[in-house]
Amino acid sequence: MTLPHHDHCGRTISYLRVSVTDRCNLRCVYCMPEEGVPCMRHEDILSYEEITRLVSIAADLGISQVRMTGGEPLVRKGIAHLVRSIAQVPGIKGLAMTTNGILLASLAQKLAEAGLQRINVSLDTLLPERFRAITRRGNLSDVLAGIEAAHHAGLTPVKINTVVMRGINDDEVVDFARRTLLDGWNVRFIELMPLGESATLARAEYIPTDEIRARIEEELGGLRPADLTGNGPARVWRLPGSTGTLGFISAISHHFCRDCNRLRLTADGKLVPCLFSDLEFDLRTPLRDGATEIEMQDVFRRAIDAKPAGHLLSERVTPIHEMSRMGG
Repeated sequence: MTLPHHDHCGRTISYLRVSVTDRCNLRCVYCMPEEGVPCMRHEDILSYEEITRLVSIAADLGISQVRMTGGEPLVRKGIAHLVRSIAQVPGIKGLAMTTNGILLASLAQKLAEAGLQRINVSLDTLLPERFRAITRRGNLSDVLAGIEAAHHAGLTPVKINTVVMRGINDDEVVDFARRTLLDGWNVRFIELMPLGESATLARAEYIPTDEIRARIEEELGGLRPADLTGNGPARVWRLPGSTGTLGFISAISHHFCRDCNRLRLTADGKLVPCLFSDLEFDLRTPLRDGATEIEMQDVFRRAIDAKPAGHLLSERVTPIHEMSRMGG
């Protein structure tokens, strides 16, 4: 059995987030401008075969959990084939995906049959008109249908990722929390982070986890610790009598760097040891130049060894990465 690799802080690195495309069918206000961003050239994007090989190399170093992201992963043609390929890689025990849900209703069953185990759906509002304002396109009804289809396909627990923004959707946090009581939803509230387009929003619209939690407890009662399958950074709680859960991802107010177990692979083949760092390690070039397995593993090891002890978001004045390229 392959043992997980450890970084210089003693953290076990066992989780790889894979961005399969930089393209997206939405233009969320915190992710990219309304006109979008320049797309990568087709030849610069990793092929499915290249992604699968890199996942296999990572698995040989102890990576056991993979999450597919984008951009929007479901806009890439034949995505179920990539799911099937990664699911068959020896050593990969968990395979999940994060999606905006627009195309999920028609693909959920195919993804499950291909080997996808769990899915996260990004949803920042329960109001149709506000959904259009935040995403600048798309329909809320499509996302809700996708969530329902994911449940029916067994892609559970389905998690709902909600970026909370002051003056934009923070008045809905109690409504989202109430869904854990009424519909068994697993909601994860995410603090707005200064990445890409959201860097211009972060100061005025940022709202800390403690404030979000206080609003929920005032309306619905105290929260109790809960467990939920997955490998993310959320601290998870449950309302009394709820079958669902509430998670809080607090990268700014209560950062989780000491427990971070992940690397990120961009759509164009860069290995990123920290979402909030400028560090990148090129995998595409040596891969296409015929590097050996040992040489490719060395790039992974160097990225792991370079993983910083913690982020320095409070000291930055410029955005780091485009979220459409990085996948969060």
